[in-house]
Amino acid sequence: MQRVVVFALDGVIPFELGIPARIFGVAKGPDGEPLYEVITCTVDGGPVRTDSDFSISVGHGAEALATADTVVIPATHALGPIAGEGRLPEPLAEALGRIRPGARLVSICTAAYVLAAAGLLDGRRATTHWSSAEHFQKLFPQVDVDPNVLFVDDGDVLTSAGVAAGVDLCLHIVRRDHGSEVANRVARRCVVPPWRDGGQAQFIERPMPGQSTATTAATRTWALERLHLPLPLAELAAHARMSRRTFTRRFRDEMGISPGQWLVVQRLELARRLLETSDLPVDGVAERAGFGTATSLRQHLQAAVGVSPMAYRRTFRPVEPGLEMAEV
Repeated sequence: MQRVVVFALDGVIPFELGIPARIFGVAKGPDGEPLYEVITCTVDGGPVRTDSDFSISVGHGAEALATADTVVIPATHALGPIAGEGRLPEPLAEALGRIRPGARLVSICTAAYVLAAAGLLDGRRATTHWSSAEHFQKLFPQVDVDPNVLFVDDGDVLTSAGVAAGVDLCLHIVRRDHGSEVANRVARRCVVPPWRDGGQAQFIERPMPGQSTATTAATRTWALERLHLPLPLAELAAHARMSRRTFTRRFRDEMGISPGQWLVVQRLELARRLLETSDLPVDGVAERAGFGTATSLRQHLQAAVGVSPMAYRRTFRPVEPGLEMAEV
């Protein structure tokens, strides 16, 4: 069982504070055993104000950070000198110093300011809420800020965009730790989408189509049932009864990415699920997921998660003799 310590700072936003306990707290193994222990701490173990009309009390002080496998810092609006000058108050800096080497660090929304002010994002790619991205980049030029994504996984340091993107990031961590099947069960339990890829654009002041405006939703559903087929843009547009130009523009307005990028994301999700849960050889997984060949699947999976199909499969399940195949 992994220990997740949620570090609540003064002015914490209750929604973000509740995300780790809700997502990690319902993750169960095959026999119903809990996969994570989630505890919450503050700098001194005392109550902290939220940005709402109530405070919260917790059972742990900063000493709990030394026991964490993963530390999650939810967003706070009371950043104080962090937001203005890029430096940490001494008690907060001392608390962060208790985190043991090798612990995974996670920030939700503007909590990325805390990690950056502590020097933990130097030279790394990160994200934060789109409305703060420009200020964040000016304050911390040593950080490679990507304002257009839902979350960034930089190995042992992960950052998310605003509010609900924290749900996406925590589900991504569960998926990375225990596979898609466990993460999908968590998502169903929490009644949220099982996967919005980290590379999907943040929803930055994009007007939604009006009631009388045709959308691409029906075509997306249709495509998900046919991922094994080529699905060229012209065919998608024809199904939606739009020109290719109109379909592409409307698709980007609704999803934040192009139809081609969306198809790759969906095919990768299907391929990962098949690698985790089926005995299909890699060639069969590639064909079923619409990549055509094992070479194509390997290239896309390597780009997305940094491992080959067989290495990915070994991470989540033992491979029976005879199912191994040479890497392409």
